[in-house]
Amino acid sequence: MNNDRNILADLVFPNIDKDIAYYEKFYSPRKEKNACVTRFAPSPTGYMHIGGLYISLINQAFASQQDGTFFLRIEDTDQSRILKNGVTEIIKTLNDFDISFDEGPINETQDYGNFGPYRQSARKEIYQAFAKQLIIEGKAYPCFCSKEELEEIRENQTKSSSSVIGYSGKYAKCRHLSVSEAIEKVKRGEKFVVRLKSPVTEVERITVKDVVRGEIEMDANNIDVVLIKGDGLPTYHFAHIVDDHLMGTTHVIRGDEWIASLPLHVQMFDYLGFVAPAYAHVCPISKIEGTSKRKLSKRKDPEARVGFYFEQGYPTVAVKEYLLTLINSRFEIWREENPDKSYKEYNVSLDEMSKSGALFDIMKLSHISKTIIKNMSDEEVFEEIRNWAKFYSQKLTQFIEKNPSRFKSSISIWHKNRMDISKWDTIESQYDYLYDEDFASKLSSFESEYQAMPHFAEILNDYLDSYDAKDDSSVWFEKIRNIATKYNYAAKPKDYKKNPELYNGSVVEVSTFVRLALTARKDSPDIYEISQYLGEEEVRKRTKILISLAK
Repeated sequence: MNNDRNILADLVFPNIDKDIAYYEKFYSPRKEKNACVTRFAPSPTGYMHIGGLYISLINQAFASQQDGTFFLRIEDTDQSRILKNGVTEIIKTLNDFDISFDEGPINETQDYGNFGPYRQSARKEIYQAFAKQLIIEGKAYPCFCSKEELEEIRENQTKSSSSVIGYSGKYAKCRHLSVSEAIEKVKRGEKFVVRLKSPVTEVERITVKDVVRGEIEMDANNIDVVLIKGDGLPTYHFAHIVDDHLMGTTHVIRGDEWIASLPLHVQMFDYLGFVAPAYAHVCPISKIEGTSKRKLSKRKDPEARVGFYFEQGYPTVAVKEYLLTLINSRFEIWREENPDKSYKEYNVSLDEMSKSGALFDIMKLSHISKTIIKNMSDEEVFEEIRNWAKFYSQKLTQFIEKNPSRFKSSISIWHKNRMDISKWDTIESQYDYLYDEDFASKLSSFESEYQAMPHFAEILNDYLDSYDAKDDSSVWFEKIRNIATKYNYAAKPKDYKKNPELYNGSVVEVSTFVRLALTARKDSPDIYEISQYLGEEEVRKRTKILISLAK
């Protein structure tokens, strides 16, 4: 019988002359036998989901804090869904978020590390060698069933209310073929896939362990799943077992959509005689819709796409710190206690992760981002904005490149001790009065309830008469105060609050008149600093336009 299985295995895989022992020797165990080894294993089938960034951050942090290894592996066995330059896009996204890997692809065709290739499509012969050995051992077999036959099996199971749904037990037709029958079918050129011969044929309950969720009782796998598809490439289930074994993965940290497959994966490791890694299944990032909670959707939610954060201009470190709050709620306490430390010094804890999942909160991300931007130096802000604008704001780029020193001088106006900005894409609109060289012309249609207040035009006229760009801030404000009292506006806001009936308003309103003239806004950073930045000519031009509108 063994000899017949050898013949069958050679017919199924005629070009495979290496066995499991060869590859286990070739990929000799890592020198640091007890070191933590994690991996991020995406498929290059589209833009990266924020959940992928979330998982990669967990894997990198967990390995790094234990002086272990974090590698990138590309799972591209489904060739029909591969995106052109998808690997390059994954690498770029990780690099942009400063998520570095110790081993993995450099580009679409090159790798670095001793356990490659790190693209599954380039490891075809390895998987076939493992599958060939399983056929020899009687643990796998070729299946010749057509799509129509498989559908008929499923219909019969449904009609008979079978406790087993799938290619299993008595329903697994090709499992019961003799080796000689299988040999003849292969010789005749019949199309086939290679299936696992599951050691479980009925419904059995087992307990599997998960690092995040603890022990989980589940149905054991009783399905003869496909190992090698008709194109010779492996299924995800088989490929990741072989790869994680040969690459020495100690922890598989992945999304909880794979929990249902955990019994199969544990079974396959055991069947192959390998030690399974520790599995940690992470809940997806979700959001509230109406009264229910759902996973962030690529189709429905723009924030599900990692590119969204680049386009909006969130600093990458802000996105990472926000994700760390979702990974461990304790991170927020740690950050408060360690305001000056890098987030990289925080130790991620898998057993403290939420078992129910984290809710996405754009307002919380914005607050974290505002804090991080506030703590940047003006020079750091300048570099961040310039780099962002090159890709996402032609107008701002033109302004910066025309006069970088002028743009630099503007940053302190809205950055110093303020938390107004959470993302770079708001700068152009929120501070258009600083960066739009045609801003004065747009004032011609400006309207505000303040224009109806007593002596609006006279106050602005007096402001221009007294204005001197050489004045320091104290002299400048004293002139504003004098104009206020001239037109019966209280010099002190508290006086107006005590007796509002005695005044037209307070010096606050008078300052607002000037603010409106220069910014067309009721609120802005320090108006004196804004006027110094704009220069006397622009201050006078804008103020005169607003005066003309008040007449």
